[in-house]
Amino acid sequence: MQDHHFIYTTPKASQITDAISLLKKAAQRLQSQNLKQWSYWLDPPAERLEWLQEGFENGQFTFVYKDEKLVAMYRLMDVDLKYWGKKEESAYYIHSLVVDPDFKGQKIGSHLIHRIFQKALIAKKQFLRLDCDATNDGLCLYYQRLGFEKVGQVQMELSLNALFERPVLNKK
Repeated sequence: MQDHHFIYTTPKASQITDAISLLKKAAQRLQSQNLKQWSYWLDPPAERLEWLQEGFENGQFTFVYKDEKLVAMYRLMDVDLKYWGKKEESAYYIHSLVVDPDFKGQKIGSHLIHRIFQKALIAKKQFLRLDCDATNDGLCLYYQRLGFEKVGQVQMELSLNALFERPVLNKK
């Protein structure tokens, strides 16, 4: 894996527009590939904006910069009742992992998953969990190649989402 020399920051509330721009750019690229995933970011409904705002207020977002340009971001949560419900096992829940389409093909997404996995090891989490649009076969396969297993799906108000998890700590 190549060393990307990234800078990771927790964005300020005033940077929410940067997050929306990145999500919108990704949604436009997906739309150009005839994928409906994230199409709501083209004209975000209040519910999505509130979800984003909550993540910013709770310091759950990480912005990833390379050469002073925002190239990616993700949200990391300890609990995710909305998508996963109440779970006994400790986990990190990854949301809104997005790479600027201009940086596609540089393995930034897999680098970030690896970085989050290392963070989960240190925090002694049992699982990494994430979801993605169940109709995006390519993305589902991508997560499976990164060691995630599909464990279910959930119908959300704007999409049908596949649920994936990857063990972090070996069971004793």
